[in-house]
Amino acid sequence: MLDLDRIWIEKACLGDEEAFTKLVETYQNPVYNMCYRMLGDPGSAEDAAQETFWRVYQNIKRYDSQRSLITWILSIAAHYCIDQQRKNRIPIFELDEFPDFDLGDPLLPTPEHQISVNEEDTALHNLINNLQPIDRAAVILKYWHECSEEEISQMLNLSISAVKSRLHRARKQLAAYITGTNLTPEKERRKHESPAI
Repeated sequence: MLDLDRIWIEKACLGDEEAFTKLVETYQNPVYNMCYRMLGDPGSAEDAAQETFWRVYQNIKRYDSQRSLITWILSIAAHYCIDQQRKNRIPIFELDEFPDFDLGDPLLPTPEHQISVNEEDTALHNLINNLQPIDRAAVILKYWHECSEEEISQMLNLSISAVKSRLHRARKQLAAYITGTNLTPEKERRKHESPAI
C-alpha cells in the first residue's frame, strides 16, 4: 500500500472527511471505468461508483492493510455491479466506446480490413454480452484492469482454479466465436442445459 493511502486511511478511520475525499479523488476513475464496463450506461456507472465509495466509507475500518487498496475497492465495485446486473439484466457495454481494446491495425485502413475489424468487434461484443456476470467481471478485471488471477480470486471470492477456468472458457468461446466454429454463447449454454435425446 502506498504511504499516502495509509495516511489517508488512518485519518479516514478517525473521521477525517478530507482524507476520505483524497482517496475518492485518487481512485474514482478506475472505479467508474470498472462500473461502466460492467453496466454499460454512464448514469448507472456513476451511481454504482458512488455506491462503491459509500460502501468503502462504511467499511474502511475493516480494510486489511496487507491487501492492495485498489484491489479492495474494485472488489466492492465488481460485487455491486454483479448484483445490479442480476437484478436488472442491464445491457452491457459497446466495444467501440473503448479504443484501448484494439482488435485491428489502424495503419491498414482498407475496406476489407475495416469489415474484418467490424466483424471481430461484433463477435467480441456478443460474446461478452452473453457471459454470466461473474465471468464478465473476471474478464474485465483481467484484460482491462490487468489484475492477476490471485487478485481476481480475492475480489470475486472464487478459488484461483475457478478464475483460471472462467477465463479459459471465455477465451475459448471468444476464439471459437470469432472464427465461426461456435454457436452463439446463448445457444451454446442452452445446448449444454438440454437433456440428451
